[in-house]
Amino acid sequence: MNTPSPKASALLPLIVFLILFIGTGAYLTFQNVNMAFYQLSAAVAIVPAIIIAIAQFKGKLNQRIALFLQGVGESNIITMSFIYIMAGAFAAVAKSIGGVDATVNFGLSLIPVDFIVPGFFIIAAFIATAMGTSMGTIAAIAPIGLGISSQTEISSALMLGVIVGGAMFGDNLSMISDTTIAATRTQNCEMKDKFIFNSKIALPTAIVTIVLLYFTTSSPSAVEIHDYEFIKVLPYITILVMAVCGVNVFVVLLTGIVFSGIIGIYSIEDYGFLTFSQHVYNGFASMNEIMILSMMLGGLGELIKQNGGIAFVLQAIDKFAKKNSDEHSPKTGEWSIAALVSFADICLANNTVAIILTGGLAKEIKDKSKIDPRRSASILDMASCVFQGLIPYGAQLLLAGSLSKISPMEIAVNNWYCILLALAVILSISFGFPKNKA
Repeated sequence: MNTPSPKASALLPLIVFLILFIGTGAYLTFQNVNMAFYQLSAAVAIVPAIIIAIAQFKGKLNQRIALFLQGVGESNIITMSFIYIMAGAFAAVAKSIGGVDATVNFGLSLIPVDFIVPGFFIIAAFIATAMGTSMGTIAAIAPIGLGISSQTEISSALMLGVIVGGAMFGDNLSMISDTTIAATRTQNCEMKDKFIFNSKIALPTAIVTIVLLYFTTSSPSAVEIHDYEFIKVLPYITILVMAVCGVNVFVVLLTGIVFSGIIGIYSIEDYGFLTFSQHVYNGFASMNEIMILSMMLGGLGELIKQNGGIAFVLQAIDKFAKKNSDEHSPKTGEWSIAALVSFADICLANNTVAIILTGGLAKEIKDKSKIDPRRSASILDMASCVFQGLIPYGAQLLLAGSLSKISPMEIAVNNWYCILLALAVILSISFGFPKNKA
């Protein structure tokens, strides 16, 4: 297919979706309606946007629908969808055998009461760095965090915001993360060099997050630790060890599902194969809405791209960079790269695709503005990480929201790390640190 001509109007469907979804939720929140952001399903709010995007596209109707379905079936969308349903199945089976309660009480016996919240940030960050995926980390850690928050005075939205933040930190720095690979390859930068440079910004931000969480979040006045069977903790320990060892996320979750089922059959009376299979299916079903929404977002993103919406954003930022950048002004180039990937991620809700899509133009800006490739790769990865952890229709927040039945918006405002990382990126570009030294 030919390269689409830039069109500002192609962004209209995304604007309509955001107004319907976020606008309705915000309005109902001010009206003191409970579960305000769940009154209008995002999967329904996106339908008018899809209709507008299809109507905007020129050509036969069958061609337009085929293009939409092409976006629906994009490999990253399908991958996310399978992670969703497997995470849902693992959460359902583990909960049915008492694994969540057992793991919660086991964790409470190990973690100091006043360090529970920052402790979960560190755990999520460590696992995501080793595993290379924020999605797999959230799927593994969120049920435990929710269980602990239900037994303490800690807000579930805060706990999930902390877990998502830690997962995004690890995903941003991990050497096996697809976002890191995409950022370094498009900028001709060595992986280890980007890691060292990136960590000089991300690591201090994480430390500030941990300190703020420790001193500003209220610790439970008392935590009652109930008896638990350690055998029911083993599925969680198994998937965490596998995650740290870098095992594929699908293998990790499948192992957790099967292992939980075996323990249930072995340790619980009347828990047979049919009961196990029913809980697996219930877990699949619990992820229906998020899976449908992700597929619709994939289709909408493809239509916006082919209608020229992304091309419009790229052109506008490229013009800004060419007009304001010269060899003595790399700062403008850095702002352009950050804005470029940020807008792409807002439109596509996929940070890896956003980096791949904008990486070529970002490299051009880097070369013209004489920006260190370590710096351009880090800015690409960090800026996309910020928005991927904050947009309520991004995969990470949708997964956390589906596992907890909490609005993604509530989780987003509690994702302190991504908010602080946005500030860190702004300060880094404004004041030019770390310095571009070999």
